[in-house]
Amino acid sequence: MNKILAQKSDHPLISDNNSTIVNLENSLIVEILGINNENLDYCEKKLNVQIFQKGNIVIISGNKKDRFLVKNTIIRLSKELKKTDQKKQDSFQEILNMEINNDSVNVNIQNFTVAKTSKLSITGKTPKQNEYLEVLHSKQIIFGIGPAGTGKTYLAVAAAVAQLLEGRYDRIILSRPAVEAGEKLGFLPGDIKEKVDPYLRPFYDAIYEMLPMDEALRKIESSMIEIAPLAFMRGRTLNNAFVILDEAQNATSTQIKMFLTRCGKNSRMVVNGDPSQVDLPKHIGSGLVDSMQALEQLSEVGITSFSKKDIVRDEIVSKIIDAYDNHNKFKSNLIRS
Repeated sequence: MNKILAQKSDHPLISDNNSTIVNLENSLIVEILGINNENLDYCEKKLNVQIFQKGNIVIISGNKKDRFLVKNTIIRLSKELKKTDQKKQDSFQEILNMEINNDSVNVNIQNFTVAKTSKLSITGKTPKQNEYLEVLHSKQIIFGIGPAGTGKTYLAVAAAVAQLLEGRYDRIILSRPAVEAGEKLGFLPGDIKEKVDPYLRPFYDAIYEMLPMDEALRKIESSMIEIAPLAFMRGRTLNNAFVILDEAQNATSTQIKMFLTRCGKNSRMVVNGDPSQVDLPKHIGSGLVDSMQALEQLSEVGITSFSKKDIVRDEIVSKIIDAYDNHNKFKSNLIRS
């Protein structure tokens, strides 16, 4: 590795039609290049480029499209690092993968700011995420389906928080089916809140990331933000509320119908889930896809279907999903043969 880096540092700083020069700000060099220039090495593995660095100058050699992707990644990360109000930045590798995915569908993505609070400014990172965020502002009933890591829950909560702070709604209601993920937890101690809180923890995590802790707690204690299991929705009429049902693949068609018919005046209902991760007993079918198909013709309904290209967690998540898909195809072929 040191030999390679030495060669990179000694490369002449000459620009031609096959190379692009990028000047880095001295204060951002370490964050952009990574430890031992690991981000440059990552670019060379992912794209058809060679990258040479000397001081605060980076030379990118290779085809024009790949050079642009690397340059744009550096520019985007530099802008994020300069945001003094941004507590959490995407890594170089995350941004590069977003640039590659956006380029593969030939979309020049324009970030759409959803939530700007004292902690975060949240934007769409893929075309589908942008589409989803726009639907979360324009439709009354929204379905978001797709694999883990595509930001379905996070972006829905972000949109809810933003619209609550804008005064468009009086409260946020976050709900999930209290279904065990493939394991029996047995008796859980405590009152009803303490029993169901473990199932609803992802909502708390998202809220605490978007709002200062004291502000989040005040809103939860005053019921401006309510977090409750799906069973608690029956019999209610929800007015002036942004309501989210997460993990809806673990709800039946009857339960999803019950949830959606809670919709009152000036309310928005979001149903999110991953049809490939159903934790219900085999004799009880998931109602997510069935409900989506039943309602897709209504003009008030918006549907966003995410794919593996929209995964914004660590790259290993996409690899895990691919590995499981390939394994399941292999087993299916064995059964058929």
